[in-house]
Amino acid sequence: MSLTNCQLCGHRCGIDRLAGQRGLCGAGAKIEISSYCLHHGEEPVISGAKGSGTIFFTHCSLRCVFCQNYQISQGASKQQEVSSEELSGIMLQLQNQGAHNVNLVSPTHYGPQIVEALKEARANGLKLPVVWNSSGYDSLELLEALDGLVDIYLPDFKYGDDSAALKYSGAKNYFETAKAAIFEMFRQVGDLALAEDGIARRGLIVRHLVLPGGLAGSRAVLDYLALSPDLFVSLMAQYSPRHRAAEFPELATSLTAAEYNEVVAYAERIGLDNLFIQDPRSNEAYLPDFEKKEPFGQ
Repeated sequence: MSLTNCQLCGHRCGIDRLAGQRGLCGAGAKIEISSYCLHHGEEPVISGAKGSGTIFFTHCSLRCVFCQNYQISQGASKQQEVSSEELSGIMLQLQNQGAHNVNLVSPTHYGPQIVEALKEARANGLKLPVVWNSSGYDSLELLEALDGLVDIYLPDFKYGDDSAALKYSGAKNYFETAKAAIFEMFRQVGDLALAEDGIARRGLIVRHLVLPGGLAGSRAVLDYLALSPDLFVSLMAQYSPRHRAAEFPELATSLTAAEYNEVVAYAERIGLDNLFIQDPRSNEAYLPDFEKKEPFGQ
């Protein structure tokens, strides 16, 4: 796992980031973050009452045309360079603020630096579970390096259709890459385990954003996940036509309650009983604005 021949995500660019090159993700050799805070908008077992100690990294290995975090994933909003040492200090600061966990959002392209920061933070007293909150487009080499450092994997499983993944997120071979990544994540941490207070302490939760018109290939995603009926799956209804979605007529509309409920019903029908679900009428409540000091409001 190296920045000189970058293979951290499914693109496997092979570029030399230490020499100043930037791959499809847009990230260079230095860690860039947008913000960090106690975040209350994750799944209840992640946010709890005190909040998840969330660190938002800038740039992303996917180029989703509908990304709700596009200001930091594909834009130039609020970028702050930090060293691995400074990142470990932020983790400890969030712990001191009472966070239930350290939640790394869109971390894939900073894998080597994060590994270094996690080792340092653990050596300096970090006791919280670490959440790897990624797009699911992680390479196996990266995940193997995280084994023993990450307690909770919270990946997206965005598409069950490679043509849609390429068209809307610029990702080749997304379905097979995500399947392999999620299988490795499950191998490392297993099914979700909760502490006595109901907060996740270890395990896997897979997220799937339902798109209008069935464009995400939700049934194929759920069929794969149903191979482990005890798996926790978070079905998200928060799609909104943000960023460049208006350029695609099939995406330039909101998700309907009927479309979302159909996916929930299918998940239940194939035996996925551990579901986190949302009210499709409240999608605006989940949308951040990273131009503000508090991206998700107070």
